[in-house]
Amino acid sequence: MTRSLMQSFSLSFPAGDPHTIQAFDDGCEFLLIFDQGDFSDSGTSLVSELFERMPKSVLAKNFRTDVSAFDNLPSGELYIFPGTPAPANLSAQNVTGPAGNIPTNLSYSYHFSQQQPFEVPGGNVKIIDSTSFPIAENFAAALVTIHPGAMRELHWHPTSDEWNYVISGSARFTVYEAPDSSGTFDLTEGDVGYIPATEAHYLENTGTEDFVYLEMLLAPRYTDISVNQWLGLTPPQVVKDHLGLPDAVINALPKTKPFLMPGNRNLLTTNFTGEVL
Repeated sequence: MTRSLMQSFSLSFPAGDPHTIQAFDDGCEFLLIFDQGDFSDSGTSLVSELFERMPKSVLAKNFRTDVSAFDNLPSGELYIFPGTPAPANLSAQNVTGPAGNIPTNLSYSYHFSQQQPFEVPGGNVKIIDSTSFPIAENFAAALVTIHPGAMRELHWHPTSDEWNYVISGSARFTVYEAPDSSGTFDLTEGDVGYIPATEAHYLENTGTEDFVYLEMLLAPRYTDISVNQWLGLTPPQVVKDHLGLPDAVINALPKTKPFLMPGNRNLLTTNFTGEVL
């Protein structure tokens, strides 16, 4: 998986919709995400196997031709295989039915590279869900870039588990599971992390380069609860009664979610007083 690809586009295919992906001269890499935990690529319905398992006489009748037209059908599946070069100009091979083109708001592709990221001191975030990509009605994702030493703030997702996929860099995260347990884990390029719904967590960049990863949710909209914002919108007396924090800390709690908290490359730093978000 290359970082440039993940920033270029996303594709969404509703269940049962046939589709293909053609690579250009330099190839392509893609990440498959499904809304069912027991998915296996061996269960994919392939047109090559569909034709192989139908009587040729039936194929001939269906396609109004002679059975000899199917003498060169491949034996076995064609899943990822060499093909003829795809034209650089999509219009050269595009086929449009009588109903016309698919409306833009129902497009199967979304170009992440054309979305401007939300920039914060610790990095940036791009978010995609059904509000920006309507056909992906059950998925939401954030493409997060965390600068060295910075961290994805303490947060949780109220309605969906989180799957994260690391595109580049390395990080550490801790997951709090109520009422009294937690676990800390390290991630690096190509790793996958999992956080159950409602369990608070963070991701801290522990490397020397940007940490870039996908947060993926099974939800129509991307939502999270920021611990910073939550406490910032809670009466100060209540926060102090619960946590015994100094007034200066309570007064500095943000009213909007920061997403990312800045840091520095020295991970032994423990005093961040006075840093402005």
